[in-house]
Formats: sequence, structure tokens, C-alpha cells
Amino acid sequence: MNPDIAALRTALERNLPAALAHLREWVGINSWTHHRDGINALGHATAAAFAPLGFAAEFVPCAEKKCGHHLFLRRPGQVRQTLLAVSHLDTVFPPEEEAQQNFHWREAEGRIYGPGVVDIKGGTAVLWLQLMALREAAPEVFGHFGWALAFNAAEEILSDDFAQSALARLGDRAVAALVYESGACRENEFNLVVARKGRAQFSVTAAGRGAHAGSCHADGANAIAELARVVPLLEAMTDPARELTVSVGLIRGGEAINRVPHEAVAEGELRAFEPSVLTGAENGILALRGSGKIAAVSDGFRSRIEAKISGRTPAWPENDATRKLLAIYERAAEKISAQVQPERRGGLSDGNLLAPHLPTLDGLGPAGGNAHASEWSDDPATPKRPEYLDPASLLPKALLNALAVAELVAAI
Repeated sequence: MNPDIAALRTALERNLPAALAHLREWVGINSWTHHRDGINALGHATAAAFAPLGFAAEFVPCAEKKCGHHLFLRRPGQVRQTLLAVSHLDTVFPPEEEAQQNFHWREAEGRIYGPGVVDIKGGTAVLWLQLMALREAAPEVFGHFGWALAFNAAEEILSDDFAQSALARLGDRAVAALVYESGACRENEFNLVVARKGRAQFSVTAAGRGAHAGSCHADGANAIAELARVVPLLEAMTDPARELTVSVGLIRGGEAINRVPHEAVAEGELRAFEPSVLTGAENGILALRGSGKIAAVSDGFRSRIEAKISGRTPAWPENDATRKLLAIYERAAEKISAQVQPERRGGLSDGNLLAPHLPTLDGLGPAGGNAHASEWSDDPATPKRPEYLDPASLLPKALLNALAVAELVAAI
């Protein structure tokens, strides 16, 4: 199918103010991952925005009990096959942080600032805008496939029950998964995500022996000191040549300054594109177990090191199914004299969990930056800017996505 590009542009321009109005409403709802009421309020507001397009809503409890409900929107098509479009409801900003940083919708410097404005509420706005334009200017494309829109309530902690729920509702009907995380959008060029690193979380515990820091210091084994020797070993596992990163993000230990601490814990994560590299790094961390380094005290006691791996998220390596989907987007881009560039991204998304099951492409949302940041400072020495959206990217990205759906209809 070859939709009228001029008609699509006109429809996008006509609906852009409404898309921005929806986005402003969504950004105004605090949807921190553990703000259950906020997640559910945003879910209902999102469902209301898509209802005029013929989508019926289903709310499904998240497996993480502190979180709100996942949202699934369905609309039947003329054929049995279904397109899955993926976004999420949650952000990383607690209500207290938004208030403390005075972080809210703000239009300045040609940008729109606000919590979740690009990660990922702007992606939801692009999806809405794209579907509105297709319905008005290319109804045969809009109505061909069935649509399944899936909004994760807990993407920022990547609870895997969401992907399982989405796949269970699709059965064998899914054509592709289109993920609306942010993507670079420059003049006549779009970056789309074709691979993401996998992640494993780890903890390393140093077990020492407590003692009075003054009168019995020699009887103790300082767990913090032991852990301090291990942390550089962890950081040294980072290997840019293999695109492996190992990062210690949290350390805790000790109870009081007048005690030799008996325990200290470091927690972190490792990431890599290749599953074998990820597994090798996990084994390297587990090999630290039992490697006590503090000299024996008078009665022969030595400290101990324990290491654990938890919270694995599989890597999404480049694959033929994603390459074929990328080629469809390349053909769509050619129709507007633009180019698509594949991007391999270190961050996680629901694409990590969907890509093993069906063709997946990510980065279909708008351009922006500073995701997960909330601070604003005009100090010339230390300027700071929070998360922002480039509003000029909304229409081009929605047009590319709309044309790609038309290419999918023609290809399948």
C-alpha cells in the first residue's frame, strides 16, 4: 500500500496540538514505579486518549505487588495478524523528588522538560499521533492489522511478567513488536535500536568479625577494609574491547564508628551485548567467593567473601528478524528522502524480553535527552538540565512509523 504522504503530513500537523495536550496531561501525573495510584491514574488517562481510536482497555495487575496495573489496549483488524506496540507507564521520579526539584512541564530553549517527557510518555504520544494520522489519511493501512498496545507498569525495574502477559495475549498472531523508547531524530536521519545489552545484578558480601574499635581492635576483622580490596577487582573486569561494563553502584557496611564492622556489601550490575561475554563475567564474579585477603588474626580467623548473581535480563543481540524489520523502515525512510541508522544500545527495555520471540525494533519514540535526570541549575559553572523532549521530532518520527506500517502491510 502507498498512502498519500502529503495527506499523512497534513493529518499529523492537524493532530499535533492534541498529541501535545495529551502528553502534558500524562507528564503531570506522577508515575514513579512504586507510586501505585499514579501508575493506575496514568493508565486510565492513556486508555481514555486511545478510546476514540476504537481501543478497548484491559488492566492487569503487575507481579510486583507495590506497582500498579499493566495496560493492554486492543483493536481488531481486517486480518488475523496483529502488530504489538510497546510503551510503559512508569518513570524513575518519586513525588518527593519532583517537588524538591520543582520538576514539571516546562517549555524553554526550544525543548519541553518534564518527568517522563521522553522516557517514555513522549513515545506514547508519537504512537497516538501516528495512529490518528493513519486512521484519517490511510484508513486501509490503519485497519488492516489488529493492534495490541501494551504499557508496562514496571519497566524501570523490568519485571518480566509484562512481556509474558503481552505474548500470552498475542498467541501466534503477532507480526512484530514495535517499541517506542526514545530514538535520535536528526534532519533526514533516524537512529533505530536493533540490539541491547543484557544485564546481571550481583552482590558481593565481605564477612569479617566485629570487635571494639579501641580496646579489642586486634581481635576484629574489618569487613569494609576487605570489601575495599575487592571493589577494584570488580571494576577492573570492565572490558571495552568486549563491550562489557561492570559497575559497583551501592555499598553499605558497619553500624557505628566505635566498632570493627563485621559485614559489608557491594551491589552492582554487569552488562554486555553477547550472552557468552555476560556469562563469562558472571563466572568471574562468582570466582571471588572464598577469596579472603585480610591477614589471619590471633586465633586463626579469616574474613570470607561471598558472591551472588541475581536479576538476569537476557541480551538482545542483533538478529535476522530485526534486520528484516529494519529493512522495512529503511524503505519507509526512502519515501521521505531520509535514512535509518541502526543503533546498539547499552540500556534495557522491554525489547530485551520480546526479541527472542518475535521480530522487534526499538527507538521508535521521539528525540530528547537527560533521561532519569531532574535537576535544573543556571549556574554558569555547573549548569544542569533535566529530562527533555525535542518537540520538533514528534511529527517526523510519527510519519516514519506510519509509512513503515504501510510497508509492513505490503510485505506480509
